[in-house]
Amino acid sequence: MAPSFSLQPLLDLSRFQLDEAARKLGELIAGEQEASQRHSLLVTYREEYQARFLEAAKNGLGQSQWSNYSSFLARIDDAIIQAALSVTLTQQRTLVGQQNWVGRQGRVKAFDTLSERHHAQVTAQEQRANQKSSDEHTARRHSEKSNNEKT
Repeated sequence: MAPSFSLQPLLDLSRFQLDEAARKLGELIAGEQEASQRHSLLVTYREEYQARFLEAAKNGLGQSQWSNYSSFLARIDDAIIQAALSVTLTQQRTLVGQQNWVGRQGRVKAFDTLSERHHAQVTAQEQRANQKSSDEHTARRHSEKSNNEKT
């Protein structure tokens, strides 16, 4: 029986960790996209609200209406700033997740390489053993044939 790859548990663990890193990276990318969409939506909404404010201002606004528009635009601006910070944070987290995934992938690749070398060595040893057995069998048959011809 061929010896098993002694690092197989580490290879299996590293593959599991790579799968987990890929899953986590997918979640991070989805979170980044969601944050970016939220930011874009706020920017679009602000532009639309600003346009309504300017149109209303052309038609004349009272002090309270002016104050309401201004106050709401300031709140939207604050929300946009928070959304932009959220986008930056999710981008940083995604970058860390990508780096983690790449590192895990390199580890799996290293263990795969070791596994392939191990299996190649085992195969070569088996081939040498089979060749030796075949050579011995052929030598015995030749020797028996020679002995039979002499008698």
